[in-house]
Amino acid sequence: MKKIGRQTVRFPSPPAIVGFGSAVGTKEGQGPLGQCFDFVGKDDSFGEKSWEKAETAMQKKALSFALKKAGIQTGQLDYILAGDLLNQCIATSYSLRSQNVPFFGLYGACSTMAESLSLGAMLVDGGFANYVAALTSSHFCSAERQYRNPLEYGGQKPPTAQWTTTGSGAVILSKKGKGPYITHVTTGKVVDKGITDANNMGAAMAPAAYATLKAHFEETGREPAFYDLIVTGDLGSLGKEIVIDFFRRDGVDLSGCYHDCGVLLFDPKTQDVHAGGSGCGCSAVVLTGHLLREFQQGRLKNLLFCGTGALHSPTSTMQGESVPGICHAVAISTEKGGTQ
Repeated sequence: MKKIGRQTVRFPSPPAIVGFGSAVGTKEGQGPLGQCFDFVGKDDSFGEKSWEKAETAMQKKALSFALKKAGIQTGQLDYILAGDLLNQCIATSYSLRSQNVPFFGLYGACSTMAESLSLGAMLVDGGFANYVAALTSSHFCSAERQYRNPLEYGGQKPPTAQWTTTGSGAVILSKKGKGPYITHVTTGKVVDKGITDANNMGAAMAPAAYATLKAHFEETGREPAFYDLIVTGDLGSLGKEIVIDFFRRDGVDLSGCYHDCGVLLFDPKTQDVHAGGSGCGCSAVVLTGHLLREFQQGRLKNLLFCGTGALHSPTSTMQGESVPGICHAVAISTEKGGTQ
């Protein structure tokens, strides 16, 4: 069995990450990671007539960069696993309609990059594919239109609110390559602690992040210190502190090796993003723009990438429903045999 617990899978033949690409908007390009991205738009329209079409354009650019770095053509992909935040994942389906590649559409909210990497790694390790692309995106303006109010309304947000990232990230997985490699995946469960405030998603998702991290450590036998970095995405500053506090109550100090993509992406002193970044594109562009480059430059050897998502909708919010959370953990290592 490749499963080593209720939620965790260990790959005997870890898939290699052979290509990755990123495209972001102007605000993201002005942040602390701005020099890391493959493409920074001159404006957030990306030359399109709608925000939704702009999101589609970002996906095309991110996938193009990833394929180029992998040294393959679109036709060599066995599958594309992708999704976004929009109803029926339209940014994704329209970006892929001319690609002629078998496609699995995914919705994991902001956890979609971790979800697509998880399933893609299973397909490659299982012998069902030689090349798989994991792809996702979000756009501040398209998300505001769908989830909150038209931008022209100018609605005020509380300090717990987060800024939806304008960005797209793509990763190419292969059965062959020099790495880094995906060695383990811990699939999350839906966790709902009754948070009904859609402007406090960090608090809504933090319990799911804690549950998945705890399951990963228990089932792999690893301590947090095994990893150079454990990163969630995207709890923001508030959700990050909640996770640290949960583990502190267990007698575990996570603060030395733990960060959050929503905190890494923007500068809170110069960019008004309230509690930090959010959206499918947040963890996707931090991974593909920053973290995977850290592997290339030898500054990371073991990373636990934990995508977090708020599984709600405008309808459920208007009906007063709580916001369920999800978190999927993906262990990435420079060592192909890293099966501790």
